[in-house]
Amino acid sequence: MTGTLPFPVLQALVGDEEVGALFSNEAELSAMLWVEAALAEAEAKVGLIGEEAASRIGEACHAFQADWSKLAEGLARDGVIVPEFVRQLRAAIGEPHAKSAHLGATSQDIIDTALILRLKSVIELLDQRLDTLIHSLDGLSRRDGAVRLMAHTRMQQALPFTAADKIDTWIQPLERHRASLQALAPRLLVIQLGGPVGTRSELKGHGDAVADALAEILGLGLAPSWHSQRDRIGEFGSFLSLLTGTLGKIGQDIALMAQNEVGEVKLATGGVSSAMPHKSNPVPAEVLVTLARFNAGMLGILHQALVHESERSGAAWTLEWMVLPQMVVTSAAALSRAQSLAAGLSFVPSKTDL
Repeated sequence: MTGTLPFPVLQALVGDEEVGALFSNEAELSAMLWVEAALAEAEAKVGLIGEEAASRIGEACHAFQADWSKLAEGLARDGVIVPEFVRQLRAAIGEPHAKSAHLGATSQDIIDTALILRLKSVIELLDQRLDTLIHSLDGLSRRDGAVRLMAHTRMQQALPFTAADKIDTWIQPLERHRASLQALAPRLLVIQLGGPVGTRSELKGHGDAVADALAEILGLGLAPSWHSQRDRIGEFGSFLSLLTGTLGKIGQDIALMAQNEVGEVKLATGGVSSAMPHKSNPVPAEVLVTLARFNAGMLGILHQALVHESERSGAAWTLEWMVLPQMVVTSAAALSRAQSLAAGLSFVPSKTDL
């Protein structure tokens, strides 16, 4: 289980409570139960298990109460939480239907599909926040676009231009990121169902039919098993790093323009200094730079998890669990901070002689 992200006090600066909640123990368990109930329903549709068994599994999933200490012990022992989770679930289902739960599936089917269910919510939130930010920047351009500024190249004064010119360099990549996210979503938001070695052989010739039904029930796309093919996750990580990189560039620009001797922007809020009360530090802009650099570093680690040996890798998979949630939360936080920054930003004519 991913659990709570580290450093709870620091999350006030760099975290995102709404998206972070999607990676809580409770959210992951809820998604796993949803997958198990849907799997039973799909298997009943094709005749692998009875309707009564599927109904009982669904009831047990709805009412399931986890023994969290045992789940933690199972994770430490087995390297994955599902064996202990299935043991507890089957005990809750009871006889004669317990053996029908998790039929033909493997741990990775449940964990990966539960992740994708939560990433579907993540993508919806990211898309909404991107839209809001783009519209906010567009409104800022309409209001302050005519303000005269001094362009800088290689940190030196270059030629005069306008606030609209500056904002346009921020909006264009954001629009491309929005289009990239919409194109990526159908490739990413697919079920995982392969069974022990990815062939669906344990589903007794009904594997593809079960997968089709499972995808329909969960509202996800259909795909062959991708246990050791982690390019979907890697591509999503690349998107997150590119997105936060663009937001970091915006933050860096604003921090430079907010310098006293430049004074081309005013921020609605600033951070105070414990030693110099006259200062108003551009904290929101600085945080965007920090989050961009963090995700850029995490991307290299996430892409290490692309290297799976043979049909499944415990090492690569665990690495993915450690990194991806933090990248997602970082990206959501960056969008939220950027929107707040844009909403309180105003441009001031350059002090430089134009």
